[in-house]
Amino acid sequence: MRQSDLRPARGPNPPALAAQGDFFICDMPWAVPKDDMASMEHPLFTLATRPDRRILRYEHGPALIEVTPSVKGLATIHDKDVLIYCVSQLMAAVNEGRPTSPELHLRAHDLLLATNRETSGDGYRRLREAFERLSGTRIVTNIATGGVESTRGFGLIDAWEILRKTRGGRMIHVTVTLSDWMYRSVMSKSVLTLHRDYFRLRKPLERRVYEIARKHCGRQAEWRIGLETLAKKTGSTSPRRVFRKMIRDMAEEDGLPDYRLALTDADLVLVRARGRLAAETAEGAPRLGPEAHARAREAAPGYDPYWLEAEWTRLWQASGRPELRSPEAAFLAFCRSRAARAGGLE
Repeated sequence: MRQSDLRPARGPNPPALAAQGDFFICDMPWAVPKDDMASMEHPLFTLATRPDRRILRYEHGPALIEVTPSVKGLATIHDKDVLIYCVSQLMAAVNEGRPTSPELHLRAHDLLLATNRETSGDGYRRLREAFERLSGTRIVTNIATGGVESTRGFGLIDAWEILRKTRGGRMIHVTVTLSDWMYRSVMSKSVLTLHRDYFRLRKPLERRVYEIARKHCGRQAEWRIGLETLAKKTGSTSPRRVFRKMIRDMAEEDGLPDYRLALTDADLVLVRARGRLAAETAEGAPRLGPEAHARAREAAPGYDPYWLEAEWTRLWQASGRPELRSPEAAFLAFCRSRAARAGGLE
């Protein structure tokens, strides 16, 4: 069977769309799921299942992030499906050499199917609510650039619009305009591939823990994080004892794709790669020492060391997986080269 036989049929585009060229049409619903690393790193989405109108503040080193909701509440971790779908479409186009734009035109039905959502009337209603929360949630953050700290604000999406509806009122064609912050993140390829079963995770905390594991553990055999730090990175507001039980239950259920969890008596969470990721690690992927990321921050100030590691690993794989006498030295040389090529901080 050909791969094209497995792809959903493409529906017709509205006639008004065909004459324009300043937007991107999402016509690859089978695209591999991709997530931007910035939102994987920081808790920008609420884990609450009811309208959350808190103002969230998160500090990570010198960086400060403030997330402000609209009257509809904060964007939820399930609302993020919309962004993941858009990012996946854009990255598939970039890999094929197709032109892109921050304005995306998509079929609502394709989005619902790709993200394992219901295609019932209730499914379309929830999708519209997700658009409203994503466009209403505002983020303010300070970013050190060239030694100067700047503060700017942006939305998760700039705008959305229903272009066509059925007679029953269901949306057919929708346009979504990504924020410049999100679009630039995609164009710089600061994204990671997600397991397709991510969309089958129904509990908000499961999704958030998987994101963090994917971002930080990656293809390492094992990654460790303190329970308190993990709680902060997830954005959970549960008391420590409750959060501990949720992580212990998650480890026992063992339902995360790609990774296994374990919780020690010292409140240390162990994340271990499994399946395809564990196999890739066993095939000789470079392993870095525990101090590698701290040294990477010194070698390339302003860069996310985990993003640097992902880029370095990708280039190593693309070059034929050459044997490295000292993986950490090669990684740090890559970090210094990246920083020098960009003229310092980005």
